[in-house]
Amino acid sequence: MALLEIRDLTKSFGGIQAVDRCSFAVAAGSITALIGPNGAGKTTVFNLISGLHKPDRGAILFDGARIDGLPPHRITQKGIARTFQISRDLAGLSVLENVIVQAPAGGLLHLLQPSMSPEERERAMDLLGFVGIAELAREPAARLSYGQKKLMELAGCLMANPRLVLLDEPAGGINPALLETIVDRVRRLRAQGVTFLIVEHNMDVVMNLCDPVVVMAYGRFLAHGSPAAIQNDDAVLEAYLGVA
Repeated sequence: MALLEIRDLTKSFGGIQAVDRCSFAVAAGSITALIGPNGAGKTTVFNLISGLHKPDRGAILFDGARIDGLPPHRITQKGIARTFQISRDLAGLSVLENVIVQAPAGGLLHLLQPSMSPEERERAMDLLGFVGIAELAREPAARLSYGQKKLMELAGCLMANPRLVLLDEPAGGINPALLETIVDRVRRLRAQGVTFLIVEHNMDVVMNLCDPVVVMAYGRFLAHGSPAAIQNDDAVLEAYLGVA
């Protein structure tokens, strides 16, 4: 059963066709990879799903209902959360505060009050423990390493109890130990019923973590299949790997 459906999605910026009549689906409970060469339109698709951009045409359905055109906070409320390729932390706040601001109710407004709610603090600390950085809760976010910021961002996006998580290059620029932590947590969350759509260039991660794999090239859908099938698809090898 498809949790997310992309139908004939199209988006251009000036004369650049970033996404061109792209269609694919993400099955509930899957860890689906979205791969393709630079400029294929993957991040634009993420921005369209999460409401940062509005499509020129086409439809995005989540659990059978259209969400294209909704503002980002409404899409989050419906059960979709995302991370970014470059962490968007609030450097002036602590790690704990960076997680709490992504709570579904209250959020940043609670930081302007004398104290955070005990429920939000407890949930945020539980999530920081889940990703393995609870001991850094009171550290300024600016002091974290790049990989630790990715763990903090993952904890933050889980504050709203999402059904679908969009991960944008979780393996990019982090050391093997932290990558192993992220991969393990994704698997554990999937076992708890969370669905993932992952943009990733690290093919070892894609082939060992994700199934199925969706391939884009030049803004268009190119292929869909198991990691083994994608690895042996001539069109994918030519468009993505540059091998005819």
